[in-house]
Amino acid sequence: MHISIVGTGYVGLVTGTCFAEFGNDVICVDKDEKKIANLNKGILPIYEPGLDVLVAKNVKEGRLTFTTDIKTATEKSLVIFIAVGTPPMEDGSADLQHVEAVAKSIASHLNGYKVIVNKSTVPVGSGRWIKKIIEESIEEKIPFAVASNPEFLREGSAIEDFMRPDRVVIGAETDEAKAIMKDLYSPLYLIETPIVVTNLESAELIKYASNAFLATKISYINEIATICERVGADVHHVAKGMGLDKRIGGKFLHPGPGYGGSCFPKDTRALLQIAEKEGYEFKIVHAAVEINKRQHLAMLEKIKKAVGNLKGKRLGVLGLSFKPNTDDMREAPSITIINGLLKGGAEVFAFDPVAMEESKKVMPKITYCKDTYEVAKDADALIFITEWNQFRSLDLAKIKSLLKEPIVIDLRNIYEPEKMKEHGFKYVCVGR
Repeated sequence: MHISIVGTGYVGLVTGTCFAEFGNDVICVDKDEKKIANLNKGILPIYEPGLDVLVAKNVKEGRLTFTTDIKTATEKSLVIFIAVGTPPMEDGSADLQHVEAVAKSIASHLNGYKVIVNKSTVPVGSGRWIKKIIEESIEEKIPFAVASNPEFLREGSAIEDFMRPDRVVIGAETDEAKAIMKDLYSPLYLIETPIVVTNLESAELIKYASNAFLATKISYINEIATICERVGADVHHVAKGMGLDKRIGGKFLHPGPGYGGSCFPKDTRALLQIAEKEGYEFKIVHAAVEINKRQHLAMLEKIKKAVGNLKGKRLGVLGLSFKPNTDDMREAPSITIINGLLKGGAEVFAFDPVAMEESKKVMPKITYCKDTYEVAKDADALIFITEWNQFRSLDLAKIKSLLKEPIVIDLRNIYEPEKMKEHGFKYVCVGR
């Protein structure tokens, strides 16, 4: 099948590459000439494990191309995906200006029946809004259909999530559009992937409802962690006992400094806006958002309590991205925490395996180090903020010898408290 993906950000690039891997002819379109030029040289705009290899393979085999020419891409394709950003506005609602611009551009180049698929995360009702924009933009009557196909890609494991998803959601109005979309995802039938076919509104809401629920789960376990610290319980044991109940499940029951990234913060706020627009107060999601804000600050207080007066302290930080296996710094907990440390008069020395270049754009006032041990050298405390695998088996004796004070503040519970005490550390963790 000939398809186009408009937008070569995280979702667009992963989606286009994986569809090409399925054997489709894919054109990835972006108005950013520099980004397209880099992609044509094999330089990717994002970090995602394995994506560079998959892009190179499909480019070499002729199934994947990159261009700024949306006219040709539209004319050659049966299915056109809109995968542009929908950043939050000040009130938390999604900014749809890029979606609107793409819809109008597609409309101006229609040359026959197309299925125009919204892959961007958009408010309920956007599918019908896009349909109206296209209808009003085309000069002659050309048949087309609009569909919703929300993405559920986790940064750091996006390729696996696309190739072996928990489900595929398709929202469409016509049988023809549904059939084309099901055909596009037919390679997943072999692994018996559930395909949820529904209307536009339900498909759009599934995305927000899913992310808000997972965000709520994270906020909930962080609340439980606080209770655990006060009553002498171990949050890991509590979470395991909870997660073994199949109605609850063990995923997203990991305490820490709170959620971040491009999806959970944006999508929870957007869902609150959707509810408010309909005259409904969504109290559970509102609480999850507020708890997450509080959790960032609670971690800062935990650090202050462990090291005392911040003024003049040298603090080492390991991990900056909002989660491992990505360079994404959007709404990363590290930003709130580190800015709080700097405001208190501390010097911050940091290392992240991948995210330091992105981090420099938002936190230029900290010192970036070449590795873990340079961070630890002469530090008054070592703070883990992101649980990269390479931080899990450090030479603890060496770390202790490098630190000015043997204080380790582990906001991701990477290490076992007893083991750290045996090594002579003052060890601070979350919910244990």
